[in-house]
Amino acid sequence: MKTVKTTLLTVGIVLMLGLVPAMAQRSRTVETINPQLAKQVRRELVRLPYYGVFDNLAYSVNGNTVTLYGQVVRSSTRSDAVNRVKRLDGVSRVVNNIKVLPLSRFDDDIRVKTYRSIARMGGLSRYLQGGNPSLHIVVDNGHVTLEGVVANNSDRALANMAARQVSGVFSVKNNLRTDRESGIG
Repeated sequence: MKTVKTTLLTVGIVLMLGLVPAMAQRSRTVETINPQLAKQVRRELVRLPYYGVFDNLAYSVNGNTVTLYGQVVRSSTRSDAVNRVKRLDGVSRVVNNIKVLPLSRFDDDIRVKTYRSIARMGGLSRYLQGGNPSLHIVVDNGHVTLEGVVANNSDRALANMAARQVSGVFSVKNNLRTDRESGIG
């Protein structure tokens, strides 16, 4: 009986955390003036050869200027992103604000453990699959940031809970958005 109460309490807390918006989320893209160019930029970024679940890229388009943001594990991903966007018709300037994450065995271990923890949590593995996964895990000096889009608040809360269970993680920042918040659903 005691374990049933504990389980119900845990599920209740997870659901409540999922319903409370953590903070206003920064949009992945800001499409101003030139939505066609923004679409081309997105297409180029998601096609980068080494862009994966441990990287996070965002951009904004303001006229003919494209600003790139985010964090990547490989420096080649950063330079590839800039070079691909520079080649697009209509781009006159690229501002590169992409951070290359420091090399760290400690962070690599946390990445793998966090990936496994999320993949094993209640059907969340679907967000980690494919060439352009909808959930990204960024680890910087032991601090985990979850980025991307999930279907609902429950999945957002479950991913947050899975990341917080990983040993060695100093903090978890949950920037996951739902389909509805990102305009998909």
